[in-house]
Amino acid sequence: MHKKRDIVETGKVLGLERNVFFAGLTSFCMDTATKMVYSIMSMFLLSIGASKTQLSLIEGIAESMSSLTKAVSGWWSDKIGKNKPFMVIGYSLSAFVIPFYAAATAPLHILVLRFFERIGKGVRTAPRDSLIASSTSGGNKGRSFGFHKAMDNCGAIIGPLLSFAILSAFAGNYRLVLVLSAIPAFLSIFIITMFIKEMKKNEENHVIKIRLKDFDRRFYYFLAIIFIFTLGNSTDQLLLVKANDIGIQTVYIPLVYLVFNSVSVMLAVPFGILSDRIGREKLIIFGYLVYAIIYFGFGKAGSAGMVIGLFALYGMYGAATDGVQKAMVTDLIHKDKRGTGLGIYNSLLGITLLPASLIAGVLYDRVDNSAPFYFGASMAFLAAFLMIWFYIKNRGVVKV
Repeated sequence: MHKKRDIVETGKVLGLERNVFFAGLTSFCMDTATKMVYSIMSMFLLSIGASKTQLSLIEGIAESMSSLTKAVSGWWSDKIGKNKPFMVIGYSLSAFVIPFYAAATAPLHILVLRFFERIGKGVRTAPRDSLIASSTSGGNKGRSFGFHKAMDNCGAIIGPLLSFAILSAFAGNYRLVLVLSAIPAFLSIFIITMFIKEMKKNEENHVIKIRLKDFDRRFYYFLAIIFIFTLGNSTDQLLLVKANDIGIQTVYIPLVYLVFNSVSVMLAVPFGILSDRIGREKLIIFGYLVYAIIYFGFGKAGSAGMVIGLFALYGMYGAATDGVQKAMVTDLIHKDKRGTGLGIYNSLLGITLLPASLIAGVLYDRVDNSAPFYFGASMAFLAAFLMIWFYIKNRGVVKV
């Protein structure tokens, strides 16, 4: 009789499962590339004629239109019992698109390129997260996802630093930043190909059909809370625009974004380990409350010092929620449907970003530059309250 479980490899690197370590290193390289782009994208878009609403819509449309890919790739990876091919395709697509940003001369060009780059992210995200969960032994999923989040954010530190260095040497040369960002992007493909190993699954565990009743009701409750929170969680580009609006010079904008990622790197693994010990719900509630305070603060902010402090707190929020939420999703679904469940979760985030970005962009342009942040704070407070209710109602319930 076959045992219905994933075959977890025993090899480790620096105390972490081999796949967890190299998946983190892959994300480090890709995030270095994408954050080189992301840290200057708002300023680049404004320089080629985009409005704040267009800036928000470009991010929202690209994420939302590609989000269905996340659900499909997650289901497909469960169906065939493989994750690595989706990672190779997804990272490769993003890597090949990134250097073409430098040729853009209108916001529409950025929208098209951003769409295809996000398709790459959609293809790889759920299978990669499923690989991390399947490669983790014992009750250490919080630590593994925390490490992955930390490596993501290490890349998100190096990326803005490189952008700052290039802009300091070549003032206003956004296109050079965009061209050079392709180097770490292509390095990520090499790491996947050479060092990440497929996690074998028994064929009897492969998903053929997905039905709504296949997932625990707690999974759907959690997704509803995620939807409410994400409705107030628009693109980070508006935070960077706000920083510029209050007087932080364009050349220093990448460094402001670096503050957020630096704090997130320091706290991601400790918060992930803490979630393994005290429960995911408590960390998520904490993260939502911190987010509400941050966004209320951005609404009131009038000085560079205050904005920098809020970006530091923003890093704390990210460390307490991003990896922890993914770990919680894997707690609420059966392991043979992890890719599908994570795909649904990531799709919801992407789809909700479109109305969230549209609301925020319109509020920014039509009301004032504080309105979208007050709206985001309100949604976060509501989500925190619902998460408290979720925790009380399900306290003591055995994980799936």
